[in-house]
Parts: sequence; structure tokens; C-alpha cells
Amino acid sequence: MNILVCDDDKEICEAIKIYLENEDYKVFKAFHGLEALEVIEENEIHLVIMDIMMPQMDGLRATIKIREDKNIPVIMLSAKSEDTDKILGLNMGADDYVTKPFNPLELIARVKSQLRRYTALGSLETKNNLYKTGGLVIDDESKRVTVDGEEVRLTPVQYKILKLLTANAGRVFSIDELYERVWQETAFSPENTVAVHIRKIREKIEINPKEPNYLKVVWGIGYKVEKL
Repeated sequence: MNILVCDDDKEICEAIKIYLENEDYKVFKAFHGLEALEVIEENEIHLVIMDIMMPQMDGLRATIKIREDKNIPVIMLSAKSEDTDKILGLNMGADDYVTKPFNPLELIARVKSQLRRYTALGSLETKNNLYKTGGLVIDDESKRVTVDGEEVRLTPVQYKILKLLTANAGRVFSIDELYERVWQETAFSPENTVAVHIRKIREKIEINPKEPNYLKVVWGIGYKVEKL
């Protein structure tokens, strides 16, 4: 397994590298977000350990870029311990969060946990054109959507929205980004258009659309499919 460690503190980077190599992982290093993206582009990376505060490109922006086409696990590192920072990191697509200073054994345990989950669910499902969270399953090869084994029929636009959000489960998409990614055109006041489609999707996949289990609004930011 190949792991990328990205932190502008080179001593921390090297220390994490040593612990990971003791567990027989191959480790790549980067010292800012742009460098991390280059490493991921040029190598097969299975997990990223990403610091938040870095020059040139911080960890949050780098994670957003990673999530555009990768579902590899991302563990955030930060010296900040406030809940708001943790929530922001997770909403941007991180899978886990570790506060500095951290126990190396705890970090290794989190790495192993995320890799087990990725191997069992994330990477295998993506290779098979399957996207899953909880009981929601999208088979992109057959364009079939099921919830708890029951098939759900969606319009082409509804399918595109749900597939995008489910393939990036846990990541929040702004209304503008969602519109531009699905409709493939510049967004001009797309709030009502997107909201109507979201409501229709909820009516089809949720037991109680008013208290959704999967498709959720993040007020003031956008929408996401919950990672379950």
C-alpha cells in the first residue's frame, strides 16, 4: 500500500514516514497541497495524510481537488482542536481527523482502519462501477439504483445528481458546482432548479424525505450524500 504524507513541517513528515515504513507501507512525501496533487497524479496512492495549514495550497483546498476524481481515504492533521475545524475538514471530503500532537500508534490504527474500509468498499466498488453508502447502491454500468434492495427509478438528471454525490459521499457540493457538474453549463441563479431535483430524489430514496438519511442539505454551503 502506498501512502502520501503531506505536511510543511519536514520533521513531522519524516517521523510519520518512519512509523509507516515500520508497518511495511511505501511512503511518499509532499510539503504543500500542490506538491501532494502532483504526487497523486504521478503515482498510485491508496491513502493521504494531509496537514491543513500549509503554504501555496492548504490541506482543505487540496482535499477538495483530490475529491474531484479520487475516492482514496484522506486523514486530516491539524494543530487546531476546535470542533468547527474538524467539521470543516470532514465536510470538505476528509475521512478522518487527527489533532496534533498525536499518538503515533493511534495514527497507525486510523490508517489501517481507513485502508481496510477502502479496500473492502471504496476501491473495489469503484472498479466495478458501483457506488454505495448504507443501503443506497448505484450500479453505473446498468444505470440501476437500489435502496435496501428495492429498485428506484430516476430521471437522467436525477441519476446524474445522485451518482455525483454518492461517488463523493461525505463531500459537500455547492449549488453552483452541482449545477455546473451535472448540467455542464455555467450556473446563473440555479437554486430553485437544483432544489426541485433534490426534493424529487429524496421522495424516491428516503423513507421520510423531511428527515433524510442519505441526501442532506448543509445550510449555507450546499448538498451532500452522507457517508454511512
